[in-house]
Amino acid sequence: MTFSLYDAVVPSNLQILRSVDALVDKAAAFCAEHGRAEADLIDARLAPDMLPFGYQVKSCAAHSIGGIEGVRAGTFSPDRSAWPTDFAGLHAILQAAVASLTAIDRAAFDTLVDSDTHFAFGETRMPFTGANFLLSFSQPNFYFHASIAYAILRAQGVKLGKRDFLGMPRMKA
Repeated sequence: MTFSLYDAVVPSNLQILRSVDALVDKAAAFCAEHGRAEADLIDARLAPDMLPFGYQVKSCAAHSIGGIEGVRAGTFSPDRSAWPTDFAGLHAILQAAVASLTAIDRAAFDTLVDSDTHFAFGETRMPFTGANFLLSFSQPNFYFHASIAYAILRAQGVKLGKRDFLGMPRMKA
């Protein structure tokens, strides 16, 4: 069995990005049902020193398609731009990431395995191969931010279960 870099990254990113997009829908429904402003959830945090829900959602896109774009460019730096302040903006970021991931050519993606990639943040520089960056840095960050987004909504009282995090698994046809 051949298991490619594409297989290890892109399908799972798509699965979880779609589930995070559905979390944003659940957050919007919760706000409407409870008369809460969108900002109440977008700005919600698990702890005072953690970044809020909006950042966590934006970071899912940054560590999926953004990580891949970083490997293509040879360098990845954290996206320090502001996150959207409304649910429509969060949906737009997620849907753009899904569209970009869906358009990736498998064969071209698999050529990134050994490409030189550097993580750069301030004075910090970390050298990687493309595969090692995606699998040992970007992918763990991706799952971290997705799980924190889920946890923030749970902590705010949004009714979610494990299936909401997992989304639609890729089952045998």
